[in-house]
Amino acid sequence: MISVLLVDDEEVLRDITTTFLEEAGGITVRPVSSAPEALSLMESETFDAIVSDYEMPVMNGIDFFKSSKIPRY
Repeated sequence: MISVLLVDDEEVLRDITTTFLEEAGGITVRPVSSAPEALSLMESETFDAIVSDYEMPVMNGIDFFKSSKIPRY
């Protein structure tokens, strides 16, 4: 099972994306509404992939990526 962290401040898009990914099969999605919430969650959980919105209040997707401890290849 692939675990995905989904970060999007728009509830409708978060719900649609979660449904789409989970119905594809073999994917579990953990949806959150903000980058700070995602960063906090990443301290206690690990994910195989992260899908993030770009334009969000407080911290955009690029700043979220830079602030995370995601390995860079």
